[in-house]
Amino acid sequence: MLPWVVRRTRLPLLSMRCVDCRSESATTGAGRFRVNANGKLLDVWLLVRCVSCDRTSKLTVHERTPVTSFDPAELHGYGVNDPDLVAARLLDPLLARRNHFTLDWTGAWRLDTPSAWPDQAWPVQVQVVFEDPVPVRPERLIAQGLGVSRSEVLRRTKCDIPLHRRTSTGFTFTVLAGD
Repeated sequence: MLPWVVRRTRLPLLSMRCVDCRSESATTGAGRFRVNANGKLLDVWLLVRCVSCDRTSKLTVHERTPVTSFDPAELHGYGVNDPDLVAARLLDPLLARRNHFTLDWTGAWRLDTPSAWPDQAWPVQVQVVFEDPVPVRPERLIAQGLGVSRSEVLRRTKCDIPLHRRTSTGFTFTVLAGD
């Protein structure tokens, strides 16, 4: 079984409307958190910038949360703007739903495939693994990996999931011998 891996190359852009210029995309920039203490309660926001007008907005991560409910390592990560914590929060679907944004993965991922096909008999089975929840259509991913058209993918592959529906979880498919 051949391994293919979908990897994130950068953080995706956010699709959300700017209140100043009405543009539709924002970026996390350097990936910074803002933490505000109010007595024994904390508010944590992820700061994002509009790509068009550079206006900074806040995405609510935690609101009026008791300090004692935070893991010390997590609290330290918010204080030092830990890049892994920024990525984890940004990729959290609950944060996206609560703050009304979607992720634009265009140009933010790559497909790593073996450089050469093994000298083995056809059909060849391939396992696709996602390191991050990048939503892609399997037929486009397979076409890119094999270097063939999408219609060729539909003719030469058998897959365990629908090829036309976006997925961000791993799957396997079988490549049949070409004509």
